Amino acid sequence: LEPGIPAGKNSPVPQKKFHVLVGVTGSVAALKLPLLIVELLKIPGLEVKVVTTERAKHFYNAQEIPVTLYGDEDEWQLWKGRSDPVLHIELRRWADLMVVAPLDANTLAKVANGICDNLLTCVIRAWDLSKPLLFCPAMNTAMWEHPITARQVEQLKGFGYTEIPCVVKKLVCGDEGQ
Repeated sequence: LEPGIPAGKNSPVPQKKFHVLVGVTGSVAALKLPLLIVELLKIPGLEVKVVTTERAKHFYNAQEIPVTLYGDEDEWQLWKGRSDPVLHIELRRWADLMVVAPLDANTLAKVANGICDNLLTCVIRAWDLSKPLLFCPAMNTAMWEHPITARQVEQLKGFGYTEIPCVVKKLVCGDEGQ
């Protein structure tokens, strides 16, 4: 607004962007990351950043991701000394919501047991539980049906995270299932 001009109801008021942090792990479903980001960016007022595991990088082309993409190396390059920002904490503060899509069996097990050995699991471990965290399990049906998987999913739900359920389809390996 310019000085001396009162704010009327037609005055543009800057809107705060809603910050979505997308976590992507090493499931073959990670090949859909570019599509997910494109669809999220169609939502007005949304700002998106991505945190990737090293294994997830195998399934998509980083050049196809039109938003900031963070990996393990960024955590270590950013921090040089005591007063420097810690990336997993900065991302936690920035985000209004986190979506982990896909959540592979390995990262599911890590998160359920509190292991934080990469940037993504550190962000999740430090997550502000007053903010929503959605997780989308994606793994082979045989892995999904293992009894430990149900326990780990329930553990995450017990933390207050929200599961986006699997779908039944033909898998990349040729199997049909969840």
